[in-house]
Amino acid sequence: MSVKLANTAGFCMGVRRAMDMVLDMARRKGHEAIFTYGPLIHNPQTIELLRKRGIVPIRSLDEIANTPPGAAMIIRTHGISPAERQKIKEKGFRIVDATCPKVAHVQAIIRKHAAAGYAVLIVGDREHPEVNGLFGFAGERGIVLGAPEDVECLPELEKVCVVAQTTQSIEEFAAIVGRIREKFPEAVVFDTICDSTEKRQSEIKTLASETDAVFIVGGRNSANTRRLAELARLQGKPSFHIETDDELRGIDISPYRRIGVSAGASTPNWIIDRVMDHLTDRQGKRKEVFRLLFKGWVFTVRTDIYSATGAGCLSLAATLIQGLPVNLLHLLTASLYVFAMHILNRFINRKASSISSFREESYLLHEKIYITLAILSMVLALSASFVAGPASFILLFAITLLGLLYTANLLPPGWRFQSLKDIPGSKNIATAVAWAAVTALLPGIEPSLVLTPRLAVAFLFTAGIVFIRSALSDILDIQSDRLIGRETLPVLIGEKRTLLLIEGTSVVLLMLLVAAPLVGWSTYAGFILSTSVFYIWICLKLYDKRSAFSGVVLEGLLESSYIVAGVSALLWWTVWT
Repeated sequence: MSVKLANTAGFCMGVRRAMDMVLDMARRKGHEAIFTYGPLIHNPQTIELLRKRGIVPIRSLDEIANTPPGAAMIIRTHGISPAERQKIKEKGFRIVDATCPKVAHVQAIIRKHAAAGYAVLIVGDREHPEVNGLFGFAGERGIVLGAPEDVECLPELEKVCVVAQTTQSIEEFAAIVGRIREKFPEAVVFDTICDSTEKRQSEIKTLASETDAVFIVGGRNSANTRRLAELARLQGKPSFHIETDDELRGIDISPYRRIGVSAGASTPNWIIDRVMDHLTDRQGKRKEVFRLLFKGWVFTVRTDIYSATGAGCLSLAATLIQGLPVNLLHLLTASLYVFAMHILNRFINRKASSISSFREESYLLHEKIYITLAILSMVLALSASFVAGPASFILLFAITLLGLLYTANLLPPGWRFQSLKDIPGSKNIATAVAWAAVTALLPGIEPSLVLTPRLAVAFLFTAGIVFIRSALSDILDIQSDRLIGRETLPVLIGEKRTLLLIEGTSVVLLMLLVAAPLVGWSTYAGFILSTSVFYIWICLKLYDKRSAFSGVVLEGLLESSYIVAGVSALLWWTVWT
């Protein structure tokens, strides 16, 4: 079985813009209240998470008896009528307009033509909030048409202007416009269906033709999501409209060899990722051996065993860069420490895991087992470092203590940041430094307490690789991180700047690995370790095609940069030493 995700699945431009506006407000807000006039988007799970950030949806102004001082009212993407806007102003709210620019364009068309004496025919769903808002701009000249038959009921009209709800079905709009042109040949028609909607609807047809079944992901209260589901059904293929991955458990997917997945314009990436991960877990391969290997690999990624293995690989690479004898205790210490800290940090940061990733279900189901394994791994890591030598033990103990202090609430109450981990963008740097300390410093500190050029090169190499992988992972999670209020590097400086920073870091790493052996600052292992940088560039090329992979596969591919470094180092050690 294969699973294909539509390129257009997830937030459209208007929804993404509205979410960014609201989340930026939540990030900056002090004690001001933030309300949205109706749910910001038609996705119940996202609305609940926004509510936890202090962003409260209301359906009527009557729900608020007294307007809090400085309260903001956000106009959602659907827009509102001029009369509703006036009521909000009179109520004393500060208005923040998140109306989709495409919707605002339709509003402007209606306002202009209604003022010029045109009867404005709005093709759409009369009960949809966008249509209600558009209707308000037409005044007494507005008429809503929901089906071709409605055209026959129209009176004689002298001048006619036709617009569409931005998420209207292309076929329905064409059918209604055809009837209108028959009755009013001089009608001025504006095709105001959003290009994103057109692409989604076109892609659903293609997806259905290429697959045996189609799954549409999104809120059942989302008109555009329901329309996608209906369009998929019209293609004659089994189609399923689901809100979350939980609903997949009651669906037998075994009859389908090829499955297509799409999502509405208000469906967040983290929900889509969960559906893709669930389907990926259940997909098979033509050859049983490949299926078992793939599932085994996914299991190691999901349980952080793959990360721990990667830490051991980086420790081997750092050891060989420095020209030190390979000590299995150091490799074991690095692996056990990273495994323990990853698990403990996930449970400490429960807020981040509330919507997080493919790991969540396993962690919640087996919480006691994970915590027990984490504590045991930490004890074993400290024991191994103690056997390796006093300097190794003291260093690992200090790193562990600093890691705990990083997550602890040390700063005074009332400050914006309660702990060091709350400082924007600090996670990527802290993670890189911690990994570099345990993989590069640990092997190098026992022979000598002096900082040598080789130790510095090994530290910079491991820190750089980990920083790149951490930043890339955060780019993939940027939508959910913004939603829960976690200020990672991509949230802080933006996706494009983060990519530029990653590319620049990778170039510097390559130059370091090539130049260091030439001046004696590392062994010639540096040359072959440049393969890890080339692998990172491959990952960057795959970035634009990330929708083709599930979250667990993407994470595994990123973490494979550590494995590539370890395998390259092992080959050099085997052949040239």
